[in-house]
Amino acid sequence: MQHPPAPEPNSIDSRPGGLRSAAEAVLMVINEPVTTAQLAAALEVPAAEVARILADLRQEYDGYTGGGSSGQQVSQPRGFELREVAGGWRIYSRPGFADIVGQFVLEGQSARLSQAALETLAVIAYRQPVSRGRVSAIRGVNVDSVVRTLIQRGLVEEAGSEPETGSLLYVTTPYFLEKLGLDSVEELPQIAPHLPGLENLAEFEETTY
Repeated sequence: MQHPPAPEPNSIDSRPGGLRSAAEAVLMVINEPVTTAQLAAALEVPAAEVARILADLRQEYDGYTGGGSSGQQVSQPRGFELREVAGGWRIYSRPGFADIVGQFVLEGQSARLSQAALETLAVIAYRQPVSRGRVSAIRGVNVDSVVRTLIQRGLVEEAGSEPETGSLLYVTTPYFLEKLGLDSVEELPQIAPHLPGLENLAEFEETTY
């Protein structure tokens, strides 16, 4: 009797959980919905196999097996869910816990923003709506984690996408204005006196893109 060949030492199949866990690992760190094709390319497997894994994960998170929400419920739903949005997939906290999550994010974290977060917030405030790519170019560093922090603090939110590139755009929130005691972003002070070096922000952006 022939046995199937053992997986390569460094292959995904040789790791705990295999492809299923690998897909979850990617889903846990993305900042934007990932398409089935993108995930298939990252895992180096056919898109059909990734689609099956995603469907299984969504059912599992919802507490069902054998046919999604029309199947048999075998456990309690998780506190998070896997959604298909904007042509891709991403893990979100369940809407039923929005009040708890919001309280933790907005009130449960009292730590001050870092200098990097303040600078990123300033760029978004003065250039909104703006993509993370543009903010990164202006600051000269990757701002993915910083933008995620600002979103968690309720200071920044997604606001559509760029027609040309599909990149998500970010704007400040009403909570941001509330914290600054402003009625609108038009009341923000002139940028030059407060952010030396960024007074030519528009010209820099034009030369960068």
